[in-house]
This record gives sequence, C-alpha cells and structure tokens, in this order.
Amino acid sequence: MPLPIAARLARWAAALTLLSATWASASNDMVTDFTLDNGMQVVVIEDHRAPVVVHMVWYKAGAADETPGVSGVAHFLEHLLFKATDTLESGELSKTVAENGGTDNAFTSHDYTGYFQRVAADRLGLMMSMEADRMRNLRLTEEDILTERQVIIEERNQRTENSPQALFGEQANAAQYLNHRYGVPIIGWRHEMETLGLEDALAYYERYYAPNNAILVVAGDVTPEEVDRLAREHYGPIPPNPDLPDRARPQEPPQTAERRLTYSDPRVAQPYVSRSYLAPERDPGDQETAAALVMLSEELGGGQTGYLTEKLVFEDKTALYTSAYYRGQSLDDTTFGLYIVPAEGVSLPDAEAALDATLARFLEDGVDAEKLDRIKMQIRASQVYERDNVERLARRYGSALTQGLTIEDIQAWPDLLQQVTEEDILDAARSVLNRRNAVTGYLMAADPAPQPAATSATPEVSQ
Repeated sequence: MPLPIAARLARWAAALTLLSATWASASNDMVTDFTLDNGMQVVVIEDHRAPVVVHMVWYKAGAADETPGVSGVAHFLEHLLFKATDTLESGELSKTVAENGGTDNAFTSHDYTGYFQRVAADRLGLMMSMEADRMRNLRLTEEDILTERQVIIEERNQRTENSPQALFGEQANAAQYLNHRYGVPIIGWRHEMETLGLEDALAYYERYYAPNNAILVVAGDVTPEEVDRLAREHYGPIPPNPDLPDRARPQEPPQTAERRLTYSDPRVAQPYVSRSYLAPERDPGDQETAAALVMLSEELGGGQTGYLTEKLVFEDKTALYTSAYYRGQSLDDTTFGLYIVPAEGVSLPDAEAALDATLARFLEDGVDAEKLDRIKMQIRASQVYERDNVERLARRYGSALTQGLTIEDIQAWPDLLQQVTEEDILDAARSVLNRRNAVTGYLMAADPAPQPAATSATPEVSQ
C-alpha cells in the first residue's frame, strides 16, 4: 500500500536532513596541496578506509593546445607514452602495474591529458618512479610511430567513422566553434592523423610534458608527508621547461548567426534534432552562472521528470525521447545542448518547432520549486556517494585544476549548486537559449524529400 503523502514528505525530509548532515561533516575533503621547486603542483586526498591509492599525473595540455595542422597529436602522444623510456621497455609500465595487482590507463580531452594507476598503497613509490621516468625520458622510434598511428586511425574507424551519430556530432561541433580549437575533434581529423610523424609527437612532448605544466594527484591511504617525500624524490629532480608557452587559445568572436546542418546516412535507425548553444564555463571565483545552467539542464532534461519529457513525450506525444546537457567544466566557452527524437509520423521540422514552443512555455511557466528541491537533493546524494570512490575524487580535482579552477572553487561548488534559485535558472535560460549563437542539426536516414515549413508559428527563445 502506498504511503500517505504526509509520511512520504516526512521520509523525504529525513533523508534530506541525513544527507545535509553527511555533507556538512564532509564538505571539505581531506585535501592538502603544495608545489615542488620545479613548479609541479601536488594534491593529496586522504581516504584511509582501504589500503589502496590512485596515482594520477595530469598535464595542462590537450587537443585544444595542438598546433593547427597536426590534430590528434595529443591523443597520439598519449598512446606513445606506453612505449620505451631510458629504463623501461615498451609496455613494461603497464605490465609492472598488473604484476603488482593494479590497473592503469590514460585519457585525453580538449583541455588535459592524464595518466593513472590504481594500486596497493605500498606501491606508490614504484608508480612515481615509472611515471617520472616517462615524463622526460621517452624514447620513440619510427617503428613506434608507424605502429601506433595505425592504432589511432583504427580507433577513429571504430568510434567515429562507423557511427553516423559520431560523424554528425563532429560536424555539429565544428560548426559551433568559429575560431576556437574546441571545434576540432580530440582524436583528430583523419587526413591529418594519417601524416602525424615522430617530429610532431616529440614537439608536443617537449613543449608540454614538464613538471611545471603538470599536476600530481594522489588519493587514498596516504599521508601528505609521505607523498611529499616521494614526490620530491621522484619528480623533484626533473627540470621545468623554461619555455613553456602561456595557455592562450584563439577565443570565439561574437556569434550573431544561427548555423544549421543536415546529416544523412543510411545506417541511421532513429532520426533526431540536436541544438547546441555557446555557453559560459565555470570560472575561478565566478561559478554562479554555471551552477544555474547545471540546474537548468536538470530541470529541462532530468530523466522522466524533466520538463521537456513531461510536455513533449507524455503530454503532447510529439517525441519519443528528449534530453538536455551542459558541459560546464571547461577552460574556455562551452556548450549547452538539447536533443529531441520525434515520435512516429512527426517530421524533424515539426519536432524542432515543438521543442522551441516548449522552451518558450518553460520560460512562461517558470521553475517548479518542489522539483528543484528534489533535484538538489539528488545532486547532493550523488556527491556524497562519490566520496566512496577515490578514483572519482582524484578525477574531480585533477580535471578541475587543469581546466583553470582552484581547490577552493572545487570545494565551494556543491554549496553553490544548493544556492541556485528559480530566478537564477530562468535568467540563465534567457541568456543562453539564444538562436544567434546556436547550431541546429538534423540527423536522418536518407536525403529527405522537400518538406513544407513547420505548420505552426512558434516563438523563438532569444533576446
């Protein structure tokens, strides 16, 4: 039998009180940071519940820091760092990690490149010695280049060329950014990947792989004193790069015209409409707008209870699926986006018209205060649960710090999300949902026959 409304409300209140108390006692992670003499920042996150440690080195360089003409070189170099060094054979680092019962991997984004190992806490010194070795002592051959270049091209084949959704997204992203390198895919444009050579990889390596461009994050069963001692022993002797360039990318000019594209591919099983808007990112000491945009994405696209789903899927039955997203953590201007998958018999233009009409209706209806409270509680719960995973904690700090935020910004973020008001969300929506800085795309199965314009005129959500 369902609980009475009063009982359910009491249970929600009790859960919120418990989460609030949990967060209050853990709002500041056990974080210590310091900087080595060579400029390397070190962040220690203590968690002594299990004798495990996550060791991560983050470089403040990613695909957006590449020189034009060699797209994909940041990701290419990530692969090459598992080759030989002065003291390690090719593949020996990963083999050593596995032999010690651990796991390792690496990743590349537009803003950073990271390498990590998860091992028993007493193996931390060994991990540092190997990671420090490949920071400056990489030894590449032409054979390495030929072999690994084929690997990344095949990766592009599998992840991008074989996916019409990925190809469509790549084109839409390129249209979104008129000047910034965020418009270039992280894996690279294929024609440039095919010509990547030894000199390209080494030039990127020599420029960016240095302690004064790196952040060491160690999370788990460690103490700051232990990490300090080991970091000074293994990373301390590496000289900084005195010629490290300033991190200044080409910025976006004012965007004053909407861009539109259609992408047809016979492999498409389900057509859909996408819309992305240029949006502000989280900035150091200035994260309030970003927090409001997070809440806007949850209000509009938060699963089965999102405003778009309620209106377009359940009420109007215009759509099969809707979603919203905001990529707030970014060094430079980012995007806020929407998707709508039309219901059977609904054309893409009519689905787009319904989406725009529903966005305009959202601005008129305003934010449901009860739903906002529920979203805040769900976010707070996920943040509390995240503390059970030291790798997630390490990633949270590493990614934010390489994207220009500070430890104070990271720790202030949960409270900023809780402070967002209904009016903050509406202000953010009015500011960002502007068709002049938007890219609207249609993904379809085949070239469409000429279609009339959407039958009903709908207001645009723009200023």
